[in-house]
Amino acid sequence: MLARISYAFRETWASFKRNVTLTAAAVITSAVSLLLVGSTFLIQRAFDNLLTRWKGDVELIVYVRSDASPEQIAFIQEAIESQPTIIDVSKLRYLDQAESYAEAQKLFAGDPGTLRLLTPENIPSQFKVVPITDDSNLIRELGESFRGIEGVREVAYAQDVFDVVSRVSQFIRVATTVMSIVLLLVAIGLIWNTIRTAMFARRREIEVMKLVGATNWFIRIPFMLEGLLQGLIGGVLSCAGLWGLNTAWSNAVADFNDTELAALVVSDGYVRWVMIMLLVIGAAAGAIGSGIAASRFLDV
Repeated sequence: MLARISYAFRETWASFKRNVTLTAAAVITSAVSLLLVGSTFLIQRAFDNLLTRWKGDVELIVYVRSDASPEQIAFIQEAIESQPTIIDVSKLRYLDQAESYAEAQKLFAGDPGTLRLLTPENIPSQFKVVPITDDSNLIRELGESFRGIEGVREVAYAQDVFDVVSRVSQFIRVATTVMSIVLLLVAIGLIWNTIRTAMFARRREIEVMKLVGATNWFIRIPFMLEGLLQGLIGGVLSCAGLWGLNTAWSNAVADFNDTELAALVVSDGYVRWVMIMLLVIGAAAGAIGSGIAASRFLDV
């Protein structure tokens, strides 16, 4: 058993050295395509983070000053609930400072610098408002009327965020997805061609092995292992690139005091999950390309 494993790895390494140019092309193409796949996931997660506060059809958020008195908070709530023809009072939600802080921990999970500035004592509480009307002008007028109430810190509108996020998110997602799929198919094709070339280069050796009784699977395994390793190495390189990109973005955002930008930072835990997925996709792509070639061109 150990002899067979040693043979498989020895032949795989020999094939790597024999087809350096094709192998390098397949690995680099795999790495670039997987980097695009990983970037697509991170971009989508970043935009999801940005929209966390707007879940549940929330169109308007009234932020209450951290030093507002209970009477001021009650007055703000009464003012909001006094508009039943515009606001769905049954869906009105008030997040106190502790709940707002818990939401901020999710929203700024990738930006510890911003989180360090926030505490359950200084973070503003908030009313999340779900309007009944679809008239954006009426919603904005309502929000502006809340600004003058004592204790209100800020009023934010979902439309301002959604207009930008939806357009940018859709364009980037479609563009990166298409490019990553095309490049991934190209990578599989390059791995397929690399294995095909390796099998043709060793066709006499394969004939001799078959004459002495070697099974098809015994012959295929080194070639399939070569393709799997090409995809896996591409996955490792893409993970390194993805980590570098996310680190550079996080550091760049940390220089700005913009909470909207801070929300676009992706946490390290999610990045690690994406990296594991890239390794699996890379190995699978390599295995598919080499498996097809090893099966199709075995009779050389």
